[in-house]
Amino acid sequence: MYSSRIVYTGSYVPERIVTNDELSKIVDTNDEWISSRTGIKKRHVSEGENASDLATKTANAIIERGNINPLDIELIIVATVSSDYSTPSTACVVQANIGAKNAVAFDITAACSGFVYALSVADKFIKTGVYKNVMVIGTEVLSKLTDWTDRTTCVLFGDGSAGAFVERSESGGIIAEDIGSDGKKGMSLTVNHILASNVFNGMEKEAPSCINMDGKAVFQFATRQVPKSINKIIEETKISIDDIKYVVPHQANYRIIEVISRKTGIPMDKFYINIENYANTSSATIPIALDEMVQAGMLERGDKILITGFGGGLTWGSMLIEW
Repeated sequence: MYSSRIVYTGSYVPERIVTNDELSKIVDTNDEWISSRTGIKKRHVSEGENASDLATKTANAIIERGNINPLDIELIIVATVSSDYSTPSTACVVQANIGAKNAVAFDITAACSGFVYALSVADKFIKTGVYKNVMVIGTEVLSKLTDWTDRTTCVLFGDGSAGAFVERSESGGIIAEDIGSDGKKGMSLTVNHILASNVFNGMEKEAPSCINMDGKAVFQFATRQVPKSINKIIEETKISIDDIKYVVPHQANYRIIEVISRKTGIPMDKFYINIENYANTSSATIPIALDEMVQAGMLERGDKILITGFGGGLTWGSMLIEW
C-alpha cells in the first residue's frame, strides 16, 4: 500500500488585523478579559474577500512553492463551514480559479476538525491508488457568520486559509489516525440554522443565524475527547512521547491546550501555538500553523508530529504524521 506525504504547504490571511482593544470599542470587553481566558490578542478579518478567494490564494501559494502545473492536480478537497454558496462547492470555485480543470473537486464540512477530515479522505484516495496527488485546503471567513454584538463568541474567531499538497510516497507520511463524531452533542455549536419553509407548508422564513455556541459544553468535550484521541494513537503505534517533535493542535483556546497537555503528559513546549495572532479560524487553524512551521524551518523529513482538532458536529480528529 502507498503512503501519502505532505510535500508543500501554503497559506493566506486577510490584511486587516483587529486587535482586542479595537473589539472593546464595539462590544463590552477588553484585552485582559479576552487574552487571559483564550490566549487571543488579535485576528485577521476579511474586508470583502470570501472563503473561495482566500482558498484560491492559498492554492496559488502552494502551486508557486511547489512549481506545480495546475493541470496535474488530480483532486481538490476544501474544508469549510463558511462557503460562498451552498453550490457550487468552494473546491469547484478554486478549481476554476487556478485552472486545475483535470481535478475532481468537492468540499467537506466538519468545522474545526475539517482539515484533519479532509486530509484523511485524501490519504485514502492515495493509499488505494485512485489518485497520486491531492490538494487539501481549510478556508474560513467566520467574520460573516459572527454576531458582533455577542461578546462571548465574537472575540473568539478570525478569518484565514491554508492547505497542503499531498503526494503518493513509498514511506513516511500519515502513519495513524483517529477521527470521530458525536452528533448527540451537535447542538452545542451551530451556524446558519435554516428552516424547511416553503410556499406549501406555511412556515415563515427566518434569517440564517450566526455562530451559536455553548462554550462550556464545547470546552468539556474538547478536554475530554482530544486527550483520548491522542492517547489512542500513542498506544496503538507504541510511539514514545519523546519521539514526537511537535503537537499541532486546533487553535481554539489556550486553556484547552493546557488541559490536553496535562492529560496526555505531552509537555507544553511541544505544542505549537499561534492563537495569539489569528484567533480561531476553524478548519484553517492547523494548516496555518503547519505552514508557519515550514516557513520557519522547524520541520525536517523524518520528524514525527501529531495534529489534532475538534469542532462542530461535534467532531474530532488526530493524526500521527512522519514529515
